[in-house]
Amino acid sequence: KSRTYQVVVGEYDMSAEEGSEQTIPVNSDDIFVHPKWLSFCAACGNDIALLKLQRPAALSAEVQLGRLPPAGSVLPDGYPCVISGWGRTSTGGPLPDKLQQAELPVVDHEHCTQLDWWGPLAIRDTMICAGGAEKSGCNGDSGGPLNCQAEDGTWEVHGIASFVSSLGCNAEKKPTVFTRVSAFEDWIAQTISDN
Repeated sequence: KSRTYQVVVGEYDMSAEEGSEQTIPVNSDDIFVHPKWLSFCAACGNDIALLKLQRPAALSAEVQLGRLPPAGSVLPDGYPCVISGWGRTSTGGPLPDKLQQAELPVVDHEHCTQLDWWGPLAIRDTMICAGGAEKSGCNGDSGGPLNCQAEDGTWEVHGIASFVSSLGCNAEKKPTVFTRVSAFEDWIAQTISDN
């Protein structure tokens, strides 16, 4: 028997009904997980999925479309991006009711793959590292966006929060690791056109 899931868009404060929320069903057959994703191996990459909503979301001030970055684009070290989510605000801390955001600078592949950072076995070129000891993603942020502003002022979804260090959320030299959306644009386009 197939299950039905729900996506809530326009959410900000999970403890209050604000009037901007839209709850849209998703059939289990309309969840498209990358075929090379392995649930037991975060460092193997391919941590990306698409959901097909049963009906379109109504766009509003609170609900907008995410914009994809140019295919294959890689941001330079220190590029300012923003993570948002309802994840813990500190290691072992509480889950917030209100959507949180934090500026996370990109940590380039050269730094993130150094042995005293994440190392070359944990980080693939289909991933982005961002943040660090002061600010990072945390448990509960997985699946959320890393948005970065393009030169023309538009915001693009460059990353999908994938994993943080088992040492804790603000561990030194262990930035948050994201799936690099620009590495999967062919798969995204093909999956959308096939379904």
